[in-house]
Amino acid sequence: MTSFIGTWALVRMALRRDRIRLPIWIVTIAAMVVVVAVTLDDLYPSVQARVAIASTVAANPALRSILGPIFDPTSVGGLVAWRMSFAAMVLVPLMALLTVVRHTRAEEEVGRLELLGSTVLGRRAPLTAALIVACGASVAIGVAVGSSLALYGEDLAGSVALGLSYALAGCVFAAVAAVAVQLSGSGRGATGLAVGFLGVSYLLRSIGDATTGSALTWASPLGWVLEIRAYAQERWWVAGLLFIFVLVLTLAAYLLVERRDHGAGLLPSRPGEPEASRWLSGPWGLAWRLHRTQILGWTVGLFALGAMYGGVADGVGAVLSETPELEEIFRQIGGEQPLIDAFFATTMAIAGLITAGYVIGATLRLRAEETGLRAEHVLATAVARTPWALSHVGVALAGAVVLLLSTGVGAGLTHGARVGDIAGQVPTLVGAAFVQLPAVLVLAGLTLALIGLAPQMTGTAWVALVAFLLLGQLGALLQLDQWLMNLSPFTHLPTVPGEQVRAEPLVALVGMALALGSAGLVGLRHRDVG
Repeated sequence: MTSFIGTWALVRMALRRDRIRLPIWIVTIAAMVVVVAVTLDDLYPSVQARVAIASTVAANPALRSILGPIFDPTSVGGLVAWRMSFAAMVLVPLMALLTVVRHTRAEEEVGRLELLGSTVLGRRAPLTAALIVACGASVAIGVAVGSSLALYGEDLAGSVALGLSYALAGCVFAAVAAVAVQLSGSGRGATGLAVGFLGVSYLLRSIGDATTGSALTWASPLGWVLEIRAYAQERWWVAGLLFIFVLVLTLAAYLLVERRDHGAGLLPSRPGEPEASRWLSGPWGLAWRLHRTQILGWTVGLFALGAMYGGVADGVGAVLSETPELEEIFRQIGGEQPLIDAFFATTMAIAGLITAGYVIGATLRLRAEETGLRAEHVLATAVARTPWALSHVGVALAGAVVLLLSTGVGAGLTHGARVGDIAGQVPTLVGAAFVQLPAVLVLAGLTLALIGLAPQMTGTAWVALVAFLLLGQLGALLQLDQWLMNLSPFTHLPTVPGEQVRAEPLVALVGMALALGSAGLVGLRHRDVG
């Protein structure tokens, strides 16, 4: 048991560090479930209306691919389990895996675990503490979701099953991340491995659910999460399979942690060149070298997302046209325009939010270089702070342009192929994607301002992104006041395709981004590094 000494002290420290981050995840996901339950109850107040939408989804492979099948079309809880499956398949797993990497490999990479290891600290304590925190947060989300729906009046057993599916989804990917941090020698590499496994799992589940009777659903742990079938004669034994899967992965992580050196990963690192190229002689080349793998991964992911959007556009249009209430919701979000255009306007807004998430993470690399004491080595040369900061921000913004371009091209190619107009659809949807860029710039400017003026509050950038997501995607459904929705920069963007683009709001957003970024650069020049 000596290998677990110090676990609870690390748990307390992790909870102290994540005292804002984790409650935001928990409250946001639970609140989204409640809001969706109320909205679906208003949209489909009768069993007949719910069965009708379920029949439409069952006949549309594209919708089953994105959100999975509807197992119980008679209750609001069954529709919530379907509509919010994205939270169980993506949001909770992301929260869990990022938490594990943050408190293990990332701490080891910057040297803090080595300092703690010089005290009375067991070899397995950091991994155990990270798993306790990540799985505890996942269970908290599950309890919040299940109890909220039970209090709303939904079936108790179904509510418990839905909450359990959320909790187990998080625990599974916490265990996946626990293995990944043993394999990779860096935090970014471990995150890439875990997120890659999540992407493959989603793809397998997506193909399996799109093809009736396919065994691929069972090849993915995300497929198991949905197969618990909350509100539809719950399959508790599937929850048992997920629990066993978590135990197996956790045991594997414990075995691997004993077989590697501190600070190293089991996967071999690729040796660098004996001499650096001339391209690495300046801050821009270094920034590109640090960001290029991340840009490539995000580009491939958003191209695939755009291609999926383009492939399902016709099917979604058919579903919306058969459901007047849902059609009106999409018109409120996407603008008064033909339904296919409204769908693309909405999905490109989602792509814009995802791109903003990339930009925030890439811009925060500045702060990571600073806290990891790597910035000092760069700034000790002839490189000044402003060019150093601009190199990272510039590469991040170039990456945002590439991401939006890949989304539009992916959607344009697949939708254009379906309607026989690739030459017309690609530029149209690329333009729709690029309309999101000014709002993305505002998030980049806000992040840079926090780094320069309030470096201890850089996590606020993620809070702002979540707030903008809720305002943009749920503001119309909740009938919020317009002034409140106007706090999001995405609210001021034209709904393209279908609406005429006005330059005034776009210029205003760019100006705001420049003002925030300039303030951040000034603050960075005048404060102490670190």
